[in-house]
Amino acid sequence: MGRFIYDTTANSVDIDDRTLAHLRIVIMNKLRRGEPFMFDVEVGDGSGRRSFWIHPSVPLQFHFFGSRQPRVNRRWIEDLMLSASGPSGLSIVPEPAEDAAPEEA
Repeated sequence: MGRFIYDTTANSVDIDDRTLAHLRIVIMNKLRRGEPFMFDVEVGDGSGRRSFWIHPSVPLQFHFFGSRQPRVNRRWIEDLMLSASGPSGLSIVPEPAEDAAPEEA
């Protein structure tokens, strides 16, 4: 289980390492392009959802607890990028099979 940390450790959410690795790629690509966006995530303790305005001026950390880099599923990256570019912003969508076509937003 990894941790997404936004600005301070008080603003953090636990996320599975594999999912976090894919989110890291999407978030870094969006910020590299100068595209701030909303990130909406369910809090792991069942207390609801949190939304983060992702902008290059706010420090981010991706804390991985596992020692191995997971293999990247390009289809999942594409689906997450579509989500991040949509009107509701980035949310964690289910991982598709690697040979599945990307979903339309």
